[in-house]
Amino acid sequence: MKQVAQNYRSGQLSLLDVPTPACKDGGVLVRSRYSLISTGTEMMKVHEAKMSLLAKARSRPDQVRKVLDTVAQQGLKSAYAKAMNRLDSYTPLGYSSCGVVVEVGRGAEEFSLGQRVACAGNEYALHAEVNWVPVNLCVAVPDGVSEPLAAFATVGAIAMHGVRRAETQLGETACVIGLGLVGQLVAQLLVASGVRVVGLDVVPERCALAEENGAVACDAPEGDGIDRIERTLARLTGGLGADHVFLVAGGSSKGPVEAAARLARDRARVIDIGKLKLDLPWNAYYDKELEVRFSRSYGPGRYDEVYELAGVDYPAGYVRWTERRNLECFVDLVARGAIPLQSLVAGVFPLEQAVTVYDRLHSGDLKGIGYLFEYQEEEHPKRTTPVSRMISKPATASTSDHGVAAVGRKTRLGFIGAGNYASSMLLPHLVGRPGVELAHVVTTTSLSAANAQRRFGFQTASTDVDALLADDSVGAVFVVTRHHTHADLVCRALAAGKATFVEKPLALDEDELGHIVEVVRSTGNDRLMVGFNRRFAPLLTDMRERFGARTGRAALHYAVNAGTLPPDSWYRNEELEGSRFIGEGGHFIDTVGWWLGSDPVEVYAAGEPQGIQVVLRYEDGSVATIGYLTNGNPRLPKEVFEVSADSRSARLENFTRATVWKGRSRTTRRSRSADKGQAGALGHFVDAVAAGGPMPIPLSSLLSTTRVTFAVARSLALGAPQKL
Repeated sequence: MKQVAQNYRSGQLSLLDVPTPACKDGGVLVRSRYSLISTGTEMMKVHEAKMSLLAKARSRPDQVRKVLDTVAQQGLKSAYAKAMNRLDSYTPLGYSSCGVVVEVGRGAEEFSLGQRVACAGNEYALHAEVNWVPVNLCVAVPDGVSEPLAAFATVGAIAMHGVRRAETQLGETACVIGLGLVGQLVAQLLVASGVRVVGLDVVPERCALAEENGAVACDAPEGDGIDRIERTLARLTGGLGADHVFLVAGGSSKGPVEAAARLARDRARVIDIGKLKLDLPWNAYYDKELEVRFSRSYGPGRYDEVYELAGVDYPAGYVRWTERRNLECFVDLVARGAIPLQSLVAGVFPLEQAVTVYDRLHSGDLKGIGYLFEYQEEEHPKRTTPVSRMISKPATASTSDHGVAAVGRKTRLGFIGAGNYASSMLLPHLVGRPGVELAHVVTTTSLSAANAQRRFGFQTASTDVDALLADDSVGAVFVVTRHHTHADLVCRALAAGKATFVEKPLALDEDELGHIVEVVRSTGNDRLMVGFNRRFAPLLTDMRERFGARTGRAALHYAVNAGTLPPDSWYRNEELEGSRFIGEGGHFIDTVGWWLGSDPVEVYAAGEPQGIQVVLRYEDGSVATIGYLTNGNPRLPKEVFEVSADSRSARLENFTRATVWKGRSRTTRRSRSADKGQAGALGHFVDAVAAGGPMPIPLSSLLSTTRVTFAVARSLALGAPQKL
């Protein structure tokens, strides 16, 4: 299918051929008929993407701080790789569309095939021929609403939520500053609700359009224009001023907030809907005791994954107007002819002209505010895309039935998942590796598959896991997805006869682990590797060799400065994804067990919520402690590993410095980058697959490490040691 995307690093806009998204539970697959170009939000993204790297950094100081923290913890090389991976990627455009349901996922049975729907969301209602949309971001389109007008629903919901935030009443007066697409809709909704409206905008045509649709008067936001609006407000309100002022402008000018203070009455409400610099003039806002309110997108539910993705609605008795109810209300108003929406449509273009349309908008050649893309119908959407037109690759050799090419003996690899970790820490080590061929990448979203194909040269990109697992030419599969999907995908890959590399954790509970064990038993396929990469880190393996064999008990301590999760991190959904320690703790348990050459026999854990302390006891009397802390300073090194035994000591600091003390001597070795062993782990796995040899880590060790993470959770819950 075709989709509009922009490379955030270069700013280049493209119309790409990408795989059709899969229809997941909790939503519907929608074939687009029309999608609305947001001439405000989208063009701001387009403009930002065309900035230099320095200008991008200046515009996003919050992201710069994150990069600097990553440099302090993981080194410059790792931080640079992660930052460039995010920048050098295609990002989607669009968030308001209308289409027809072509597939219904489980839990979305309220919709039916062929039904017309309006869709919302900057990850779902994209400028793409087909989109997967969750139920709470999708509403039925009434019979009386044309599809082009239904495509305005999301922007209409944004305007509607802003109006609701003002709590307007009949007979009041409002001023709308900024008469772009959202500003026009705000003005129309206010007029429809019995509020008298004035407006300010620098573009005379926009002022005229708002007046045609019911505004009392609109003018320029400076000089004689704002003087005339001030006099109009005085006439309408008996000298009081506007009851409400809506800031629907953008940019860094102080003009809108100063104009709001000038035109508002005493104790009026100022509603910020746009994205502008809020450098409020203190005296003016204090003297009138103005109340400033923010309007967050489409309404309650926005940015709440439980609402948007899990489909859990807010009870109407507590939250009357959610984002979905705002969408429904807007299309109902359109159906009843309550708002003159047709007047905002400035042009309709076929999707094939998308790049030209954005260029014309960016240059100012298109001066209207409501532009739509129109889509051609296609009967059979494809979920698999062969080599992209953007990638020039030679023809590949024919393959045998075991994932090894008949010519050149290359091991063909498939990836399920190609997010930031896979793209920055795994795939770069496989590209160009002798004897390896990147055959097929599967992701849940179309653009992430296209990104992986473009950057790493996969022969096929798709959203179809079954197609990958059914490909007999693929010898090994990498599972690099969210934690709750690991166990199921591992079982499916093993059952398909594939050697399987899965990022930690292997499983989230005993039932999942038991299922994996059963699949191994029933199929005889035990060719499994978990991404416990630290045991392959060059500086750590060298430190162990210099430390030498031991005869006595060892004391080990692993300090992990895990840090605080951002509020929107999917890691926070412990009910679905498991605890942070179950997700990450296997790394440290595996490293300690590898050093000692054995598995623990008892575990005790205490702590939370700021982190936990884990004590592991081994059969020979050795003891290891793992301090997994979440409240440390982000500039503190993330990992410090210490060992003492037989009057010797060793200390590894963040994989950049390793020191061994033996007798009266001390030797230190350093690395310029924090190599945590990903390259080594991948190399050992790929070599084992190619040679048909044993996996780099025994299956018994993988299972033991995973069970220890479960025992940590039990110990925390019970407050007692757990035997293993």
